[in-house]
Amino acid sequence: MVDQRIEKIADILIDYSVKVKEGDYVVIEGEYACIELIKVLYKKILKRGAFPIPRIGDDQFLSMYYKYASDKILNTFPEITYNEVKKIDCLIILRAPKNLKEMANTDPNKITNRTKLLEPIKIERLKKRWVLFDFPTPSFAQEAGMSLEEFEDFVYNACIQDWKKVEKEQEKYVNLMNSGSEVRIVGKDTDIKLKIKGRKFIKGCGTHNMPDGEIFTAPLENETEGYIYFDYPVVYSGKEVSGVRFKFEKGKIVDVKAEKGEDFIKQVIKTDEGASKLGELGIGLNYNIKRGIKNILFDEKIGGSIHTAIGSAYKECGGVNESAVHWDFIKDMKDGKMFLDGKLIYENGKFVNI
Repeated sequence: MVDQRIEKIADILIDYSVKVKEGDYVVIEGEYACIELIKVLYKKILKRGAFPIPRIGDDQFLSMYYKYASDKILNTFPEITYNEVKKIDCLIILRAPKNLKEMANTDPNKITNRTKLLEPIKIERLKKRWVLFDFPTPSFAQEAGMSLEEFEDFVYNACIQDWKKVEKEQEKYVNLMNSGSEVRIVGKDTDIKLKIKGRKFIKGCGTHNMPDGEIFTAPLENETEGYIYFDYPVVYSGKEVSGVRFKFEKGKIVDVKAEKGEDFIKQVIKTDEGASKLGELGIGLNYNIKRGIKNILFDEKIGGSIHTAIGSAYKECGGVNESAVHWDFIKDMKDGKMFLDGKLIYENGKFVNI
C-alpha cells in the first residue's frame, strides 16, 4: 500500500505547485528510488486530462557521463532536449539519489563548462511551471544523520502544509522588505550591507520548491559591502564546504576563507564574472525545518536563517547578474539581527515590530 503522505505530496505538486490543467504536457523527472511517487503522479496527471511524460533515470548516469563522454560529446548542445523543454507546459523534478557523493571526484572544470553550455535549456525550463522535490531516500537520511523513518517524517512535516495559508502570511514580510533600500545583517563574524532599492522580494510558498518557506530578492550587484560567516555546511556539485567566510567590496568577493573546501570555492567563483557577486538574499521562514541536513532545498528554508547565493540572479526580482553558477550559503540567525534602512526588523531568528 502506498504511503498516504506520498498521495498528499503528489496532490500538492500537481494541484498547487505546477497547477496541471487539461491538455498540459507534464514531464516527470526522477530516479528509480522514487518510482512509487512517479507512478502516483502519472496516474493523477492522466486523471486530470493531461499528458505525463516520465523521465526515469539513475544518479550514476551523470557521473558516468562526465567520466566517459568525449570532449566532442561534452561540447555538443543537446538540441533534442532543448526542443522538448520549449514545448512542454510543466516540469516536476524529483531527486532521489542512491549516493550523494556520486559526483564528488568528477572534474569540476567539466561540470562548469557543461553548465555554461546548457544555460539556454536552464532559461527555458525556468519559463515553465516547475517544481523541485527531494524524495526521502536512505542516502538523504544518512547524510542528515537520521534513520529512514525519521527522515521521512522530517520531509513530510516540512512539506505537507497549507501552502495557501503560508503564502498569505508571507505577504506582510514581502511588503516590509519591498519598502526598504538597504539591508544590514549583523551576527557571528558578520557585518554586511546589501542594497535592495528597486529590487523585488518574492514569496517562496511552494510553487517551485517543495519544501518551501522563504522570501528572497536579488541585491544590487555592485553595492554589497562587508563580511559574512556561514554556519551551515553546504554541498555543491557533490562537494561539501563548511565554515565559509566572504568579504565583499563594491559587490565583489575579494576574500574567501573556509574551514573545508576553500580551494573549490575559489575555483567556482572564477567560473565567470557574475560568479563572484551576489545573486540572491533569502530569509528562511519554514519553522517546521529546525536543523540543517546539508541539503540546500531544505536548509535555505530553515526558520531563523538567512542565505545568500553567489552567481545568477532571479530576473523576476529585478536582478541582472548573470552566471552559470547559483550557489547558496546559509547563516544561522538565532543570535543575529537584521536592519532595514537602519531600523531593527529581525532579531534572534524572527521578524519583530511588524
